[in-house]
Amino acid sequence: MVVPRVQAAIAQAFGEEFRDTDPVVRPSQFADIQINAAMALAKKVGLPPREAAGRIVEALELDGLCTAVEISGPGFINLTFDGTWIEELLNAQADPTRASQPQGGPETQARRVVVDYSSPNVAKEMHVGHLRTTVVGDSLVRVLEALGHTVMRQNHIGDWGTPFGMLIEHWLEIGEDSPEAALLVEDPSAFYQAARAKFDGDADFATRARLRVVSLQSAHEETLEVWRRLVDHSKVYFNAIYATLGVSLEDEHIAGESSYDPHLAQLCQELEERGLARVSEGALCTFPAGFTGRDGEPLPLIIRKSDGGYGYATTDLATIRYRVQELHADRILYVVGAPQNVHLRMVIESAREAGWLPDTVEATHVQIGNVLGEDGKILKSRSGTPVKLMALLDEAVDRARAVVDASRPDLSEDERAVTARQVGIGAVKYADLSVGHDTEYVFDFDRMLALSGNTGPYVQYAAARIRSILRKAEEAATASAFESGEVADSGEVADSGDVAGESTAGASIAVVEPAERALALHLLEYGATLRRVGELLEPHRLCAFLFELSQLFTSFYDQCPVLKADESVRQSRLALCALVLHRLSEGLDLLGIETPENM
Repeated sequence: MVVPRVQAAIAQAFGEEFRDTDPVVRPSQFADIQINAAMALAKKVGLPPREAAGRIVEALELDGLCTAVEISGPGFINLTFDGTWIEELLNAQADPTRASQPQGGPETQARRVVVDYSSPNVAKEMHVGHLRTTVVGDSLVRVLEALGHTVMRQNHIGDWGTPFGMLIEHWLEIGEDSPEAALLVEDPSAFYQAARAKFDGDADFATRARLRVVSLQSAHEETLEVWRRLVDHSKVYFNAIYATLGVSLEDEHIAGESSYDPHLAQLCQELEERGLARVSEGALCTFPAGFTGRDGEPLPLIIRKSDGGYGYATTDLATIRYRVQELHADRILYVVGAPQNVHLRMVIESAREAGWLPDTVEATHVQIGNVLGEDGKILKSRSGTPVKLMALLDEAVDRARAVVDASRPDLSEDERAVTARQVGIGAVKYADLSVGHDTEYVFDFDRMLALSGNTGPYVQYAAARIRSILRKAEEAATASAFESGEVADSGEVADSGDVAGESTAGASIAVVEPAERALALHLLEYGATLRRVGELLEPHRLCAFLFELSQLFTSFYDQCPVLKADESVRQSRLALCALVLHRLSEGLDLLGIETPENM
């Protein structure tokens, strides 16, 4: 909106090398916004801040946008927007014909983006450690798609390797129809632990398990068939988690380790023949530039172990080559735990040295911080094991149900059940997304479910409140239509929603009161906020936008009567309410959170 114009003015005033300078836009108590770029630019351009601000103002092209531009203090630039311009932009946003258009803006170049996220292991429980990569990754996918990019989800599940010899042999012993086999869907950790106990305690079983690994790697059909069943049963479990979370991952997005196994030997051979990998202490390694150990020696990335097996690095290199050559990615995002940072950077550098990752393709590790308990340590159950993700989600819904039962006994059983699920799951996801993805946070149900502060329920409640306002307006419009005889009391009108649509159709939003103006200006930042999220890969910025939007709506509703206002004012404010609801619902959806009808 204003940022490109300010950047153009900075370039004109001080040279093209300064065009990408951050204008440092901030709220102002004296105007609509404040531009603080001159403060940071002053030393670079060798001018006092106030004089630097003056040059920026001289170059600014704001005809039709602002009614006042002034410099205050040591070099702050205060801008007051023209009310008519605000109304034009706001009504353009409210135009239903533009609702489905990408939010990227004309300057956004559509890209092909691969997002690697969630990545659970077959025959293992998804625990709280999987929550953040799954939730953050899914939100980034949704935002990038809303910006007009082509996004390819990649669920890089752990479905290959030596543990599968143990798991397959255990499966064959217990039988597919046994209660123990059902644990693979109901309690994967129990299934895995039973197999591990046999492996550790039964030498004959361990021998058979090792032979089964050879059979699997040799593509023995019977072994492969059992392996496929293990994977299929785990998919049922994964999908139950994804459905509960409201995550958009499906079976078609699975690209597990197994899919790359046929290419690993050739990959290692190519790296070795090109002199990019060499044997060190029996293992084949690359030594990407810029990575050294504590002894100052080059740090190795093992791509073939001394026993001839392959590790994560080999598979990760294969995924990069596939995503660039076959998926034609322009941007690759790894939504993975922060401890994997060095590993991923070494893989990325090795791929660049091999020419598999051109400089034109961006590869970024979206680092995910830990979820902590009240003791400040990684969240664990009372037994000291990682908290099972499904158990955590079930508890969130149960807690939300207790709140909904107490606050809305007027709702039906089904309505309360739906609302509890939406609020409980939404609270967990919002708490995760509202903090920087690379930071740690303390998991606290009481704070998550609070109806105050920057929480999911607070934003959901604002949306539900607007829905209630609009329903009352619909009911009033319907009653008025019946009384006037415009609508017969014989069912000629389909429902009250049709009447409400007609009663607000064509209503223009007028921005008159200060609370309306503050709400309108924030609404206009929606597209820029999404673009910032897509650029910086930080969903917490969208949470902050929605939280502030909810706060500004509350202030507006407290200060500006809606249903009791005169007809023209009521229509304008109802249209403004509808736009706020649309943005709250759309924003929550981009976070993967549902908007309840009632709260």
